[in-house]
Amino acid sequence: MSKCATCHNEYDKCFEVISEGRTYLFDSFECAIQKLAPTCTHCSCRIIGHGVESDGRFYCCAHCAHDEGILAARDRVESPSSSHSLQ
Repeated sequence: MSKCATCHNEYDKCFEVISEGRTYLFDSFECAIQKLAPTCTHCSCRIIGHGVESDGRFYCCAHCAHDEGILAARDRVESPSSSHSLQ
């Protein structure tokens, strides 16, 4: 049995994640996110999407980056003319 790097649960179906040359074992994606995902500089949530990075600081979205003075930050969104846009 393997032991989760975050919660230390012993589990027979742990999976490996290699990040920056280090190998971690996790029993769930939730534990992997908690251990490895960066934290938003503004609101402290875990960033599990693309996020925004500026000067080595991470933000979960352009709104949080704007609140921290990073006015050039933009979320990745499709143009309104896209056939996949929400209406």
